[in-house]
Amino acid sequence: MKKIATLILTGLLGAGLVGTAAFADASKGQKIYQKKLKKVCGFNGAKFAAKHTQDEWEELYEEGKFEDEIQKLCPKYRKGYLKETQLKHIYDFAYEYASDSGNVPSC
Repeated sequence: MKKIATLILTGLLGAGLVGTAAFADASKGQKIYQKKLKKVCGFNGAKFAAKHTQDEWEELYEEGKFEDEIQKLCPKYRKGYLKETQLKHIYDFAYEYASDSGNVPSC
């Protein structure tokens, strides 16, 4: 019985650690935007995120068109410039500060 309880507890702890690492982060996305996209786009992150509503950003991301939309909004952007993990963070940032969110980023 003790072995089973230890195994279950270890499994839950491991799943918790792996699960939190897989989530994207809006604050990381904001930093990536400032560092990599601000010059390429020519405007700050607040204007970028406000280009769409949360539903529109979500739809673009789920359909795999998020990077295409970045390229459309920022003509100097080239596909592949950002890694997939960075795109997830940028998406989280855009979603968090979308035009209908009521949130305003500090960049």
